[in-house]
Amino acid sequence: MKYQGLLLIVIVLTIGLLTNMGFAEDPKYTLRFNTVGGPNEPQTLSMQKFADVVGKLSGGKIEVKVFHSGQLADQKTSILGIMRGSGALEMSSDASPAWFADLADFPEIGVLEAAYVYRDIDHAYRVQLGAFGQGYWDKLAEKSGIRVLDVWYLGTRQLDLTKNAGEVRTPADLDGVKLRMPNSEAWLNVGRALGANPTPLGFGEVYMALKTGTIDGQDNPLPTDFSEKFYEVTHYIVLTDHVIAFIMPIINEKLWQEMPEKYRVYIKKAMEVARYHQNMMVLEQEAELIGKFAEEFGMEIIIPDKQAFMDHAREFYSQEQFEKLWGAGMYSKIQAME
Repeated sequence: MKYQGLLLIVIVLTIGLLTNMGFAEDPKYTLRFNTVGGPNEPQTLSMQKFADVVGKLSGGKIEVKVFHSGQLADQKTSILGIMRGSGALEMSSDASPAWFADLADFPEIGVLEAAYVYRDIDHAYRVQLGAFGQGYWDKLAEKSGIRVLDVWYLGTRQLDLTKNAGEVRTPADLDGVKLRMPNSEAWLNVGRALGANPTPLGFGEVYMALKTGTIDGQDNPLPTDFSEKFYEVTHYIVLTDHVIAFIMPIINEKLWQEMPEKYRVYIKKAMEVARYHQNMMVLEQEAELIGKFAEEFGMEIIIPDKQAFMDHAREFYSQEQFEKLWGAGMYSKIQAME
């Protein structure tokens, strides 16, 4: 009996030693990755690329299941679920600073998605992936339990309007136009910065609202307009270039920190691969779609007075409320960053 007791102790200690040395069985994770995007949208295809790559890197220990078209949750519900660690899903690609500003009670982060805050995509990436942006992501994780895993280019947002809206070339032309915006205060302020009357509406309701005249227009990158077939129920594309848009794949911070360090490395590497996959698809589509919308679908492409929109946005964001929300001079500071 004494010998058996000593043998049991040796076995327990050996298992503990092997675990610490990394020879024990690695845990397996199943991560449900949700988006409101359709099955053929770049972000959905890039999520699948991420799933494939991380599965290979982890030897099948990290299994990612991709859900499109809001199968598990809409934008708002998915972000809240991840923030609370509700267990309904583990990841979402539908997050962005404007959503964090409202849902995570982090209003100062909204400046990262204000109209005309970035000069171009390269400037945006220097801001968001550099030390400046990382400060926001770390604070977000601390405040809300949301960990931003990467930054993917969604496209440059343009106005997409029905015939009822008429031609829009300046902010004044948007007066009275019912422009759909995502249902968060930061996004509604983007609509106001352009001069529109923003109407909050869930993404899944946009097509029918355009068709029935509930709204006069919406704003999205051209690849989204194409994949969602908004060209069937609109007439004008107005090239305002008002938001260089990104999506931030997110995961619950507690789950992220619980994972073995090597798993976090695998996920970050796979995210980087998916980022370039996403960006290439979006940039190629943006280059091709203007001609397609005009020639194949008979849409009217309008080149507006972009400077007038930029000036209107700068004046709108100079209000005291934004100085308090974001920090004094933050909008101009980001615009001036090299």
